[in-house]
Amino acid sequence: MPQLVKMVAQRLALGLLTLFVVSLIIFLGVELLPGDLTQAILGQAATPETVAAFRRELGLDLPPHTRYLEWLGDIVQGDLGRSLANGREISELISWRLYNTLFLAAIAAVIAVPLALVLGVMAALYRNSLFDRIVNVSTLTSISFPEFFVAYILILFLSVNAGWFPSISNVGSEMPFWDRVYRCILPALTLTLVVVAHMMRMTRAAIINLLASPYIEMANLKGLSRTRIIVRHALPNALAPIINVIVINLAYLVVGVVVVEVVFVYPGMGQLLVDSVSKRDIPVVQSTSMFFAGAFVLLNLLADMLAIVTNPRLLHPK
Repeated sequence: MPQLVKMVAQRLALGLLTLFVVSLIIFLGVELLPGDLTQAILGQAATPETVAAFRRELGLDLPPHTRYLEWLGDIVQGDLGRSLANGREISELISWRLYNTLFLAAIAAVIAVPLALVLGVMAALYRNSLFDRIVNVSTLTSISFPEFFVAYILILFLSVNAGWFPSISNVGSEMPFWDRVYRCILPALTLTLVVVAHMMRMTRAAIINLLASPYIEMANLKGLSRTRIIVRHALPNALAPIINVIVINLAYLVVGVVVVEVVFVYPGMGQLLVDSVSKRDIPVVQSTSMFFAGAFVLLNLLADMLAIVTNPRLLHPK
């Protein structure tokens, strides 16, 4: 137990260092973007004096390192600040969009995780069969395409041609639950097709690797059915790598929604990030980026902890 606590403390410290580096990179990246927020808000007809006064009002006249340190001090105290584009509290901008992003990721996870486990077990059960080859080719094909390509293919066939689902996922806070689910189906399917291959192939590989173990051979000699051997004996012992890859892919579902949300005009954190970059709204860009980085760090830590819980030998690599 002390080793587990030590490992968690080390990973949290490394995660905080990672978040600091990410915040610095994001700030410098946005600073190097062409254009000026004040000029974009005031328009081309604004005089230089008006632009300078507006920059002083927004604090953009301060040196970059001063603005970064002030923002870092506020974020440590839990104050996300205000949007430079509209003056609204960033926490207010993020709250509803964060719920939308987590809702979309949850729907994709509900579809992808059981599907990947079933396909992985079936592929291991019927190894080298026609079913195994079809599943492998299909999943490798889906993962080889970028998210936006998969999204447009689904829009073409399931929205434009078939008319089953809307091509734009314009959800609202007052929308009934099942209407929201219906409008999220296409982006959720896009995310599912992208992540299910990782989980399915890891499940298949872990089970096949265990099938050569002595206790599996003993189970075969006892005359147990192949399905029972895989489900009752191989799968529980393969949980550590499977859980690890599932949680890592759940992290991708949360942080990898940017392109998908933009394609489907889904009002989530990814759409907010892209809009804020185009406006050079640095505080909002930093806050959304920190959320994505924090979610990825925490879910990776959760993956390591769950892997250790299912296989305590991982605490002793020697």
